[in-house]
Amino acid sequence: MKNRLINPNAQRRSFGDVAGTGIVGLICLAMLLLSSVAMAAKYDVVPPGGTHKGEDVPQPIEFPHNIHVKDNGINCMYCHTYARRSKVAGIPPTSKCMGCHKVIATDKPRIQALTKYWEDKTPPLWKKVHDVPDFVHFTHEKHLKKMVFDRELPVENVKEVCAFCHGEVENMTVANKVKPLNMGFCVGCHIQNKELGAPGDCWKCHK
Repeated sequence: MKNRLINPNAQRRSFGDVAGTGIVGLICLAMLLLSSVAMAAKYDVVPPGGTHKGEDVPQPIEFPHNIHVKDNGINCMYCHTYARRSKVAGIPPTSKCMGCHKVIATDKPRIQALTKYWEDKTPPLWKKVHDVPDFVHFTHEKHLKKMVFDRELPVENVKEVCAFCHGEVENMTVANKVKPLNMGFCVGCHIQNKELGAPGDCWKCHK
């Protein structure tokens, strides 16, 4: 009976053909391994550990981060424009919100409240959620440069870096503090990532 699992043509392959195929396979495997090592080296930042149960911070409008980030895929840095170029991430001006919401979801109570602020020329008084003491000089610009731009992390994935300190904001409505953001939290992260260039000098944060 003819064996359907054996290709009769394969039996006629020369030793050279087999050896050539093996070499090509080894080269492909080596390239795959090198690529994996390179990718691991590029994205090998160790996230800081620790959790925090922050109090709810009532905001003038219940801003739904989940709808903007998760449902619509809006990049964190689109609204928090200053993060890449200054110490603070910044809150978008009402004009940026209205750039979309003059036409989007205008029947929603939250958007109608936003529009009222816009028409009254009075910005909503947003309250800080992720604040640190004045003697701590944390800078968003340097952290994003080191972990995103210098390491060529795709900018569309920046929310993964933001989550190190802010948690998974994409699953929140109003932002809530879920990370300690205290000295131990920061120092632990810098120690874990010392080999990647994270400074350990006190004066880097306390000036």
